[in-house]
Amino acid sequence: MNAVAATTDPVRQSGKRRSPWRVVVGAGFASAVGPAPIGLSTLSLFVLPITMEMDFGRTVVTSAYTVGATGVAIGTIFVGRLLSTFTVRHVLIPSFILFGLSVMAIGLTPPNVFLYYLPYFTLGLFGSGTILPLIKSVVSWFDNKRALATGIYAAMTAIGSSLLPLLAGVLIAVFGWRGAYMALGLIPIVFGTLMVWLFVRGRAERHERGRLLPETVENGREVSLELPGLTFREAVRTRFFWQIVIGLGPVGMVIVALQVNLVPMMTDRGLQVSEAALLLTVLGLSSLAGRLLGGFLIDRFHVRVIAPVIILAPIMGILLLHDPFLQAAAAVAFIGFTFGVEHDLLPVIVTRYLGMRAFGKNLGVMQAIFTFITALGPVLMGIGYDVYGSYDSVIPVLIGILVVCSMVVFLLGQYRYPPIEGFDKLAAESELDSAAALSEIAATESIPTVKAPKGRK
Repeated sequence: MNAVAATTDPVRQSGKRRSPWRVVVGAGFASAVGPAPIGLSTLSLFVLPITMEMDFGRTVVTSAYTVGATGVAIGTIFVGRLLSTFTVRHVLIPSFILFGLSVMAIGLTPPNVFLYYLPYFTLGLFGSGTILPLIKSVVSWFDNKRALATGIYAAMTAIGSSLLPLLAGVLIAVFGWRGAYMALGLIPIVFGTLMVWLFVRGRAERHERGRLLPETVENGREVSLELPGLTFREAVRTRFFWQIVIGLGPVGMVIVALQVNLVPMMTDRGLQVSEAALLLTVLGLSSLAGRLLGGFLIDRFHVRVIAPVIILAPIMGILLLHDPFLQAAAAVAFIGFTFGVEHDLLPVIVTRYLGMRAFGKNLGVMQAIFTFITALGPVLMGIGYDVYGSYDSVIPVLIGILVVCSMVVFLLGQYRYPPIEGFDKLAAESELDSAAALSEIAATESIPTVKAPKGRK
């Protein structure tokens, strides 16, 4: 295939060297006004005003979270495919605009359940187009400090989820719930899009009208832009893909099950409602710490060593989850730390075992599966309480799930795509040199073939 003169982004045309950490910060700010902080973390503030005006039951209103999460799960599958064809910017900018318009549309909904749910579904659907591309842009620039970069990005998302509800409360008080959604929808359209345009781009992405090119010619130099790794079809036929799904998916289910049922469980165990509610703050802060410290640890220790330890850590928290308050707070901190580290772990573990070639597709399908698995946690824990009259009967099941997950992750074995020494410095100095280094690996790697069943050739 002949090389094609590529379109370059404005930041490259300036000729100035830009630090890859600008991408991390820009992606973090953009993610802080994404679907989780704006669409989902603020929902509880809108429950009462919507129920009063629309005459909906609280279950109908709060079920918008499930509708939005379903939209995200479906959207990530399609977005993963788009990222194999288009640059991250060409996916991000229209996604932020459509996501913001979906948020604004909530403020226009009439008292009809279907029409109420519709913008929440599109919020999740288009919002998914702001999640995967941001993650891809961050991991593309880093190999040696990939987990730390992902952790900082995820921490900024968590900060957004903490601050946006405060802003939403003020907007509701001033403009009412409909006006508040109108104002919130403008934030990703203006601020999110601006952050993407100024700071966010994938490393060494060259394109023709948004479509990625497999190679480029710049200053008379022909460079392949192929990435090492497995295609999606190859990935799903390996044990690594399914070990990642089985090893990490149920961990999120356990953590979210505990998070959703934390307040009623701890009031049953003797805490005051105000104390139990304060534990949610502890969970959020420890999760934030986990995202930062987790990135530092994952870059320095092999995943099969550090991940099982992190997955098993909540067991201590689960066993200590009793009054008095200080003991319960320490227990919740263990649980929240794991929740935070998991956000760093998934993108890194995908790149280490499946590579970057089809990163968007592989991660998109996994996150869709994880979303559905996670949604089962609160439901199953609630069923356990209804059947046995106590959460205590469910606790051994949760512990057993974590033990099995830790064993599955440990058995992943050595990295298939280990970090390249000095890659981060090389990528910061020359995108084309880093692309050439990766393309050499892509050209020489041997992809294992799947053995045919016995009796067939």
